[in-house]
This record gives sequence, structure tokens and C-alpha cells, in this order.
Amino acid sequence: MRRTIGLIGTLTLLLGSAAGVLTPAEATPDTPAKVVAPAVVTAVVTAVAPAVGPAVGPAVAPVAAKWSLAQPFTREGIKTGTRDNGPQHIQHVREVQLRLARTGLYKSAIDGVFGASTEKAVKAFQARWGLRQTGAMNPVTWAKLIPRTTYGVAPKVCDGPGWHMCVDRKRHQASLFKNGALYNSWLVRTGQYTLQTRTGSFNVYWRDIAHVSHQYGGGMPYSQFFSGGQALHGSELMTNPFDGHSHGCVNFYIEDARQLWNLTHNAKLTVTVYGAWD
Repeated sequence: MRRTIGLIGTLTLLLGSAAGVLTPAEATPDTPAKVVAPAVVTAVVTAVAPAVGPAVGPAVAPVAAKWSLAQPFTREGIKTGTRDNGPQHIQHVREVQLRLARTGLYKSAIDGVFGASTEKAVKAFQARWGLRQTGAMNPVTWAKLIPRTTYGVAPKVCDGPGWHMCVDRKRHQASLFKNGALYNSWLVRTGQYTLQTRTGSFNVYWRDIAHVSHQYGGGMPYSQFFSGGQALHGSELMTNPFDGHSHGCVNFYIEDARQLWNLTHNAKLTVTVYGAWD
């Protein structure tokens, strides 16, 4: 059975408005056979509750009570007044806005500025899941939000043992599994149409924490190479994962590439790339 990552509506990403619900599609490499409701994760996630209705949600890795960026579904804490100030200073505000838009609670522009409308949406999300309504993105709120706004059906191979990075080109989504359970998920961009990120399953064969591209001259921090010159790495140019493309690599925010590096750089990492080009 394919690993189901979750379910949320399709989205007009740049405008930040929810636009309906993902619908089942015929089973092809780019369109999943079915999408089921996400599992419900308890407050400081210690167990996975049943999904609503007859559907079964994804296996989700537990989050430890003591928080760190090594734990599942983590980002730094952010609050009103925080903003994304370019590739070197990403605070994940756009990500919060986009994920909250997927829940239908945020309907303003996805602009990277944590203002009153973002705080209001965070409070609404916290109220929905019985959390303290602080309006700030704390570890418990991130742990609720990320798995509920990571969606689609990953290939069966992502169910395998060990660490597995499953990159959905269509959804700009890189989901990390550990022993078949969803561990974290990040927003990414992949290669442009003429230099597409290759689909298939690969093993990371070389890593370089401070790589510089010999061909393009740009920095590629926290590079994990999986296919030819294509790597998972931090981007020194990316502010919005839905704006522009790479030269074939999977671009992460630098902070996210560092987080992935710290989790996996000493372990075998399998990378599966799938989905239609977008």
C-alpha cells in the first residue's frame, strides 16, 4: 500500500487562498490513486489517533517532549513582527502562511511578513486543535501544523527502512521518512523545464557541507548528492519555493538543508523523486 502523506485542499499558492479539496486520480507515477485524511497527532505527539471516517492516515513519527530541531516536525519559534528577509534570513513565515492557507484559516497574501492576519490564523489553528492560543508558532503548534499540511501519496518505496527523502516535484514538497513514518517535510523547488530534477530512486553517494558549484559558481551549502550533479542543498537565492527553479538540484531553504544535514549526514539516505514537473 502506498504511503499516504496527508490531505489538504489544492491551493492557489501565490495568492494564498484555499481552492477546494484534493480529489482521487487514476494511478500513474504523477497522480496518486487515492488520498486519505491525515492522522491526528496528540499535543506533544506521543501517539497517532485514528483519522476521521473510514480512511487511515499516515504513520507519523512521535515528537519528544523536550524540543529541538532534531525532533520531528520542527522549525524555530516565530511570532508577530517576524519576517523573511531574503535567502540568508528565512524565518519560515511564508511557510506558516502557506500551510495555514491550506487549512482554510489564512486568506491573506503569502508575503513573508508575520502580521495581524497571520497571528489571527495561528490562533484559529491553535483553537481548532485545543492548543494554548498564543498566536505564535511554538514547537507544539509546528508539530500539529506540518503533518496536517503535507499531502499527496508517496511511492511505496518511501515505506522502506532507514531514512528516505521523497521529493514531489509537482507539490514542491520534500518529505523525510524514518522507517516508513513521516518525520518532517519542507518546501522546496526543483529543476527548470530544460534541466529537470531526475525522477527515480537513488542513494546519496557524496556530501559536502560547503560545496560551491564548479559550473555555475554559486554556493550549495549542506549538499547531499544523489544523481550525477544533482543534490539536496540549501539555496542562496531562494526566498519563495514557488518562484523560479534550480539547475536540476532540489533547493531547500538554507536552514532546512542544515536541519536535514544534521539528521542524515552520517546515515544512508535514499532519495526518491516523483511527480509531474511544475
